[in-house]
Amino acid sequence: MKAVFYYKNDVVLKEVDMPQVGSEDVLVEMNACGICGSDIEKVFGEYSKSSMRLGHEPSGTIIKIGDKISEFKIGDRVFVHHHVPCYTCHFCINNNETMCPKYEKSNIHPCGLSEIFLVPSWNIKHGGVIKIPDSMTFDQAAMIEPLACCIRTWKKFSYNKTCSIIVFGAGSTGLMHIMLAKNNGINRIMCIDINDFRLSFAEKIGAVTINYNDRKMKEKAVQYNPDGADIIIIATSNQNVFLEAIDLVRRGGKIVLFGVPPKHTMVNINISTIYSKEISIITSYAASDYDTQDAFHLITNSKMNIDKLITHKYSLSDSKTALKHARDGKDAIKIMITK
Repeated sequence: MKAVFYYKNDVVLKEVDMPQVGSEDVLVEMNACGICGSDIEKVFGEYSKSSMRLGHEPSGTIIKIGDKISEFKIGDRVFVHHHVPCYTCHFCINNNETMCPKYEKSNIHPCGLSEIFLVPSWNIKHGGVIKIPDSMTFDQAAMIEPLACCIRTWKKFSYNKTCSIIVFGAGSTGLMHIMLAKNNGINRIMCIDINDFRLSFAEKIGAVTINYNDRKMKEKAVQYNPDGADIIIIATSNQNVFLEAIDLVRRGGKIVLFGVPPKHTMVNINISTIYSKEISIITSYAASDYDTQDAFHLITNSKMNIDKLITHKYSLSDSKTALKHARDGKDAIKIMITK
C-alpha cells in the first residue's frame, strides 16, 4: 500500500507494508483526509511539536477488524481521531486533555495520508473512532477534526452576544471561527488577512474584512471597534500579528493564540501593556474527543455547513502538489486528499 511521508526535506509517496491488525484494532481505507496548517508547517516551516506524521483529518471505511472488536464491523463509515488522551491523569481531570502524556503517543499507523491505516485499540477504547451516518459525506467527516479544534478554543473563554471579535487569518480554521461566532449569536465580526480570495469567503459568511497589507488596516479596525475588540483570535502561523492584537483588543479583552507558530518564534512585547490593559492571553492546541463529538453533532444537525470551505481535491499521489497549493493558498481555502 502507499503512504505519504516527509522524508529528507521532501514529500514522498512510499510503498509500505500493510499494518498487522491486532485483536482489538481496526483497519481503515482512507476516503478523505484534509490538509492542515500543521502539515504545511511540518513540510515548509519549523513545526513546534514532536510528531512529523502527515495527515490527521482522515475519514474512511473499515475493511478489517480484530477478533475482539464488537462495536464496529467491516463496511462501517467512520471518522478517526489521530490522538486520544487517557481521561484519567491530572491533565485530563483538569480539562487539559491535549496535554495528556498519552495524547501524542496514540497515533494511527502509518498516518492519515495513506491508502489504508491502522487504528490501534487504545484509540478505539478512548473514543477515537466515530461512526458516521450515510447522510454525512467523507469530506464532511474529514472536517470534524479541524472544527473540533476550533470548538475547543471557544470553550476556553467567556463571551456573549454583545461581543465583538477579530479573526486574524481567513484560512479554513479562521473561517470556522467566524462560523462559530455566528452560531454563538455574535454579529460584530471582523476578519483580517492578506489573501483577497479568502477574505471574499469571510465576507460571504458574515464578516467585515480588511486586507492586512492595507496601510489603513489598524485605523479601519479601530473605526469598527472604537473601544477595541472583545476577543481576537489569531488563526495564522504569522505570530507578528500578536503585536497588532495587543493594540486592537479592548481593555480587559482576550487574545487567543490558535494558529501553529513556527518553532522558536519570538515576539518582543511590552508586558506592562498586557498588565495595564488586563489582557487575557489564551492558547488552544488540538482537540479532545469531547470536542470531536461536538463537531460531529454540529455537522450532522446541519448547524455548520462546513464542506463549502473545501475548494480543491487531490489524489494521494498528488499530495506534494496539494501541500504546495495549500501553502500558497492563492485561490484555495481547504484542500482535501481523496481516495
